[in-house]
Amino acid sequence: MTHPEDDLARLVVSCRDRHGIVAAVSGALAELGANIVSSAQHSTDPEDGMFFLRMVFHLEGLKAERARVAERLAAVAEEFGMSWRLTAARERKRTVIFVSKEDHCLFDLLWRWQRDELPMDLVAVVSNHPDHETSVTALGLPYHHIPVTRETKADAERQLLDLFAGKIDLAILARYMQILSPSFLEEIGAPIINIHHSFLPAFVGQNPYLRAYERGVKLIGATAHYATADLDEGPIIEQDVERVSHAHTPDDLTRVGRDIERVVLARAVRWHLEDRVLVHGNRTVVFLA
Repeated sequence: MTHPEDDLARLVVSCRDRHGIVAAVSGALAELGANIVSSAQHSTDPEDGMFFLRMVFHLEGLKAERARVAERLAAVAEEFGMSWRLTAARERKRTVIFVSKEDHCLFDLLWRWQRDELPMDLVAVVSNHPDHETSVTALGLPYHHIPVTRETKADAERQLLDLFAGKIDLAILARYMQILSPSFLEEIGAPIINIHHSFLPAFVGQNPYLRAYERGVKLIGATAHYATADLDEGPIIEQDVERVSHAHTPDDLTRVGRDIERVVLARAVRWHLEDRVLVHGNRTVVFLA
């Protein structure tokens, strides 16, 4: 039995903007017999900027035609100097979740994954604490407890790399309260999405809700971003805020913030899984249409 997505593919493109890009891509797909289902594009400057494109197209017998499609698109990419990626809509990204003691983001992701709201192949959960093992393994998922101290940090990262380097497509830091080293970020071989419990760039680092309380802010928020070697400064994927007042205690802010964190992280993960996010320097282009 075929699935509606069996013959759907997603194409994402970035290159220097110039005339004729959309015509060349859509023309190539038309020659192949493909039908464009949706298309979104953005230019930072139509005459001298960067161009970004996301297309979803339908091609009957896509699996058998994949090599021919890739060959034709590669020719267009060479002509325009494109960076490009072609994925079948049915292909799920192999994903691992990293978590510490805070469980709200973890359990929200697991709930959405079970309901197929997050189309990913979840391969494992990793934690520096044993707290969530029973809940995770009850879902049939591997749980790797790898303690981390200042003295064992390098060894812990090596264990993680032995488990996952080159074997996953995405890692999610669902309140994993460890700073990953630049060498780990380079060697893991996959993008990493982090949730930070503040509206970056405000309150970078630890205890942002306490510092927000001390500052008397009237809005608190959360930020999902790609992890880079610069702490909490990677390209931002999604953010949201909630209004608060002088009557909120630090515990109140933490409670409100957890709700924001869950939603913001889930949105960012879903958009990444659906190839809606393109990174440009330290910024992102996110196609929601």
